[in-house]
Amino acid sequence: MFPAPSRQATMPFRGQRTWYRVTGDLHSGLTPLVVAHGGPGSTHDYLLRLTELAADGRPVVHYDQLGNGGSTRLPDRGADFWTVDLFLDELDHLLDHLGMADDYLLFGQSWGGMLGAEHAVRRPAGLRGLVIANSPAAMPLWRAECERLKDEMPQDVRDTLRRHEAEADFGHPDYQRAVLAFYQRHVCRADPLPREVATTLAALQSDPTVYGTMNGPADFHVIGTLKDWSIVDRLPLIDVPTLVITGAYDEATPLTVRPFLDHIPDVRWELFEESSHMPHVEEPERFDAVMREWLAKHG
Repeated sequence: MFPAPSRQATMPFRGQRTWYRVTGDLHSGLTPLVVAHGGPGSTHDYLLRLTELAADGRPVVHYDQLGNGGSTRLPDRGADFWTVDLFLDELDHLLDHLGMADDYLLFGQSWGGMLGAEHAVRRPAGLRGLVIANSPAAMPLWRAECERLKDEMPQDVRDTLRRHEAEADFGHPDYQRAVLAFYQRHVCRADPLPREVATTLAALQSDPTVYGTMNGPADFHVIGTLKDWSIVDRLPLIDVPTLVITGAYDEATPLTVRPFLDHIPDVRWELFEESSHMPHVEEPERFDAVMREWLAKHG
């Protein structure tokens, strides 16, 4: 379905292994696009459509962050292990391992966009451009907007969510059905659900270690270690061209991304009118066109 990888392997990282996939030729002369997935605790699979961008000759690199997918699973590690700094260090190691640290573009989706912003404020010398797709600039903003979005759900759904969240009964089948109803409206509106998205959701459900620790039981109920995360006051440090992507029905509402638009010096915003949290599969043709235009300008 997607272009075959030209290289697929793991690299050593802090005594563990990080899995990665390269589509295209890293020596093509075009700046590689590195793809950071969401979660935290997701897998690369749901972002495989971005391999289509390699058809233009640009190499595209996916990887599974530590704790998930093809990378080492560590279900016994606690909150002191799963930190933003861990994943920043992993990204740096990947760039060095593949010889890209002096010239690359970074695409981060959801949590991956948060990670990308954290990476960019450090002003790495080789970063040429940043895409922040469907990501908040601060989790307090995200949490407040998710409460508003829950209030707009049908009454039976919102009542179910509130009741089970108050009781911390997140595994109850009624709660899971209500979560699905929210996700169908605000996470992925594609019907049927693309196979690669279903693959990621299944992997996340099978091992929720990282997601449960850093986020919580659901996208909209953030009680993990990231619940107070914010990068707003550091955004002026981002000194590369930045593309912000959101969907009209996105969990990442305009309010959650407004700080990116207000504080990053060179920024552009693309709103996908028919999408929620995954425009790359909900409006794939327009997504590809937007990305190709931006890559041609900045890569």
